[in-house]
Amino acid sequence: MVTLGDMGMTQMMGGTAPLGAHMMLRAVPATVPAGKVSLVAENMGWRTHELVILPLPPGEQAGQRVPGPDGTVDEKGSLGEASTSCGAGAGEGIRAGTVSWTTLTMAPGRYELICNLPNHYADGMYQELRVTSS
Repeated sequence: MVTLGDMGMTQMMGGTAPLGAHMMLRAVPATVPAGKVSLVAENMGWRTHELVILPLPPGEQAGQRVPGPDGTVDEKGSLGEASTSCGAGAGEGIRAGTVSWTTLTMAPGRYELICNLPNHYADGMYQELRVTSS
């Protein structure tokens, strides 16, 4: 289960998230065995969110990607995403109070789970996911 949220914000706040807002992305467990992995993303916040799965290059840590002028990071190499309210796969985002999911075949390694909506990554929506040999 991956919990997505924005802390200290209210339903009345719309538009692009400001830099410096407190947001979170938490995966439990943070280590899974290789093979078929289902990730369910639950949006517990007020803003729309998404879950994108990216490989984490050797020597890099989660949170080190540099957002571009649009407030998002490069999704090159993405394994997939969960961004459809009440559905699987890619879509327009996970609305508040709904879930999305994706099932991937993952090799052993380190991955970064992120929300890549404008400024969400810079506001703390990332976490490392370790995939271990079965």
